[in-house]
Amino acid sequence: MRKKILRTLALWLIPPIGAFLIRFIYLTSKKRFHLPSFIPSEPVIFAFWHGDLLLQPYLYYRFRKVPKANVLISDHFDGQIIARIMRYFRLGTIHGSTTRGGAKVLIQGMKSLSEGYDIGITPDGPKGPRHEMSDGAVVMAQKRGAKVIVFQCVPSSYWQLGSWDRFTIPKPFGTLDFYASEPIDLSGMEFEAAKSLVREKLMERAF
Repeated sequence: MRKKILRTLALWLIPPIGAFLIRFIYLTSKKRFHLPSFIPSEPVIFAFWHGDLLLQPYLYYRFRKVPKANVLISDHFDGQIIARIMRYFRLGTIHGSTTRGGAKVLIQGMKSLSEGYDIGITPDGPKGPRHEMSDGAVVMAQKRGAKVIVFQCVPSSYWQLGSWDRFTIPKPFGTLDFYASEPIDLSGMEFEAAKSLVREKLMERAF
């Protein structure tokens, strides 16, 4: 009973505080955006490592002035908190894992793409191993013919948690370099080659 009460309080208190802190970090930092030469008008899959999740909504806004995206989020308790924070940034969520019983969440993701939604995904989520690619992003891209764009945020100074994903929190009043790759077309590629290509792009500025 006590655990249930504490979780209820956490779901009520943490999301608005988290959203405020994200905005505070962003607003107090200098920003530099490194964007692709071409931004597709059709739905795309945005991929970023789980530990680099925090400020990605702001990079997404550079692509879509009117956000229309669903982010694949773990159905664990921490995923519920992240989902509620995403609502403050006008982003929808799809709950589930692309590794354990992943068919359902992948079907939902592909349905969202067909309905005109972009998809955000952390290929090493929800529980790692860190920087190891699951199949989900490539499956959805090849089944729906969607291009993949890799997102990265590189802060000049940051805290890094001791969690499995080494979750990164940029320090305020620094510089944030946001990087987005050129759209990656995986159609016609062998599956493992496509996974390797996306991981290679994700690792270019990983830390």
